[in-house]
Amino acid sequence: MRMMQRRLEPELMNGDKQVQAYAAADFSSGDQATIEAIQRLLSRTSPLPPDPLVVDLGCGPGNITLRLAGLLPKARIIGIDGAESMLAVARERAQQQQLEISFLCQTLQEVLEGPLLGQADLIVSNSLLHHLHQPDLLWMVTRDLAAPGCRSLHRDLRRPASDAEIQQLLLKHLPSAPEVLQHDFAASLAAALEPQEVFAELHRLDLHQLTVSAEDDRYLVVSGLVKS
Repeated sequence: MRMMQRRLEPELMNGDKQVQAYAAADFSSGDQATIEAIQRLLSRTSPLPPDPLVVDLGCGPGNITLRLAGLLPKARIIGIDGAESMLAVARERAQQQQLEISFLCQTLQEVLEGPLLGQADLIVSNSLLHHLHQPDLLWMVTRDLAAPGCRSLHRDLRRPASDAEIQQLLLKHLPSAPEVLQHDFAASLAAALEPQEVFAELHRLDLHQLTVSAEDDRYLVVSGLVKS
C-alpha cells in the first residue's frame, strides 16, 4: 500500500487565534498520557540526579512543562519554544501556580548554539516533531543537550495512510472542536512522521538506545537513554 507523502505545515504557532484556541483547549488526557509515559521511562532507568535539569522542547503554552514541575519538584525546569506569544501564556500560568520555571524563546537551531549543551538529564517534547521542516533537528538537539545518563521521551502524531483516514480521525477525536483546532489537527496529521522514518533518522545519528513505538490510532513515542 502506498503511503501518503508528508505535507509540511508552519513551524511556529503564533497567530492570535491559534494561541487563544490552544490556551483554552482541554488537552488534559493527552498531556496526562505524555506524563505517564515519562513516569514509565523514569521507572525503568537509573534515578535522576538530586537536582536534574529537565528540558521541554516546543513547550507551547506550558501544558507539559507545568506538569513536569509538579512531577519533579527539585528539578530545574526549562521550557523552550520559538513562539513568544505561546510563552507569554506559559509564563502567566507558571506565575499563577507559583512554579519556578524558566521559559526561553529559541529555535532548535539556536538551542544547538546555546549554553545548555551537554547538561540535560531529561529531555521531552510533546507534539513538536510534526512541525519541523527538518525533523532531524530534534534528534540532533536531543543528542547534543544530553548529559551522561540522560533519558528522553518525545510523543507526537504519526502520519496516516490517506486523507480519508485523516478525516476519520478528525471526526472521531475532534468532532465539535473549534475550526482552528480541527484545521490544525488535520494539517498536523498530514505533516507527521511515520515510525520507520523516525527510526531511520535515529539510526543515522547513532541514537541506538532510543526506541520508536506506535501508540493507539494516531501517536508515536520515542523514548530511552540518549547517553549511557
